[in-house]
Amino acid sequence: MSLDVQQLIDKQFPVVEQAYGPVDCIRYALSLGLGMDPGDERQLRYVYEQCEGGLRALPAMASVLSYAGHWSRDPALGLDWKRILHGEQRVQLHRPVPTAAHVVARTRITDIVDKGIDKGAVLYAQREITDALTQQPLATVTMVTFARGDGGRGGHGEGLPPLPEIPARAPDTVSDFATSPQAALLYRLAGDSNPLHAEPRVARQAGYERPILHGLCMFGLATWQVVESGCGGDPARVRSLAGRFTAPLYPGETLRTQVWHEGDTLHFRVSVPARGVTVFDRGIVRLDQSTS
Repeated sequence: MSLDVQQLIDKQFPVVEQAYGPVDCIRYALSLGLGMDPGDERQLRYVYEQCEGGLRALPAMASVLSYAGHWSRDPALGLDWKRILHGEQRVQLHRPVPTAAHVVARTRITDIVDKGIDKGAVLYAQREITDALTQQPLATVTMVTFARGDGGRGGHGEGLPPLPEIPARAPDTVSDFATSPQAALLYRLAGDSNPLHAEPRVARQAGYERPILHGLCMFGLATWQVVESGCGGDPARVRSLAGRFTAPLYPGETLRTQVWHEGDTLHFRVSVPARGVTVFDRGIVRLDQSTS
């Protein structure tokens, strides 16, 4: 079976409602690995509801709210789902993520860019998240995936403009974070049950030596580091987050996040020094200067 462009564009995703509260915010932060140093107040304010100043919700949490699930495994779509990679994540926040809300999300495939029979296709899935009670928009989440085995079958639309490159100068801040060996199993608590991140057999079938860490786990950790270094740890200032996944990360590895400060824009890159590889590039966080 092969990719069916029209089936993807016409796919009717279920409307997903989710009511969440402080416990869910804490669970999400813990699933990223925050709290491993309970003496670090920068981590504590996301994992302890009685911390000074009150519990905060991480901006990247919008990525997992009212998630539509692993739709790529639907046989009617004809995708080679085992060869699909998460390419980019883009989050536009219309207001800060609250620590409690009842939200509803509608997902659709907006674009399919065909790279050719030997190069695969790029799929753009957009999720609009709104407050179920007020109908006010909360976030627009765009997940860009590389369907490595599904090129040469046609496309739809043109995709999104490329993310800006990292400034050609030394970073302003650099921070490291050691992930735990069970990081991928912990992140399953955030709702992503893809066996690629848990089963060694499935990981080997996909071409990896062992299960890899979820891209969105790295995304959440890295953007937390950027918020800490670039806006004093105030997540309410974040208006958008985005970046490109460039290489797999294995649980237990140490992340190094480099940040470049350019006014209300923070550029960042994530690497694994032990292997000398960049795992996340063209990262960008935009801030609301009015709250500075």
